[in-house]
Amino acid sequence: MINKYFGQFKQDIDKSNPFTYHYIIDNDLDFYVERIFLTKLNNLFYLQKDKENIVLNEMIKIVKKNKHVVFCGDFEYIQTEVDDSYIFLEIEDVLNPLQIFVEDKSRGSDYGD
Repeated sequence: MINKYFGQFKQDIDKSNPFTYHYIIDNDLDFYVERIFLTKLNNLFYLQKDKENIVLNEMIKIVKKNKHVVFCGDFEYIQTEVDDSYIFLEIEDVLNPLQIFVEDKSRGSDYGD
């Protein structure tokens, strides 16, 4: 699947990570985007469309700085298996330095009891 946010990069089908999108910027730079991260990104852009370019540019800057990045949904439930050269970042790791804060108001299934 070509993602509308990262369509300018070559997409690699990584059979060992079927639930993660893998994009290659060049021979030395690549990144994975887990589906839950992408869902969070879509939700952010739905609520704050004006932040789209800022966030996407920051993600690419992070990849260029660190070379190999996995944008994961949750550190405790990582879906992507890669070698030790990759760093793992959640959406808050991208947004907080940009002073973009999103409150997760979901409460689970306790219905506030």
